[in-house]
Amino acid sequence: MPKIIVEVMPKADLLDPQGKAVANSLNRKGHTEITAVRIGKRIELHYDETPTEAQLEEAKAFAADFLSNGVIEDVVAVTVEA
Repeated sequence: MPKIIVEVMPKADLLDPQGKAVANSLNRKGHTEITAVRIGKRIELHYDETPTEAQLEEAKAFAADFLSNGVIEDVVAVTVEA
């Protein structure tokens, strides 16, 4: 099923308590090579047919205005997956 994938991450200068908790857990399990974890979200917009360029642009607008909180999050990618 064709879809547009929107990836959102916390802004780089903000604390990510969920990511920090996961990083600490991984370190306790012996994965000391992992220095940090950032946790974001992936949003899938499903279509019946391959999305058009106009739909991709529309999804970018959705991502910035509706699917993310611009105060604390950055939209890092909006891509089509066939």
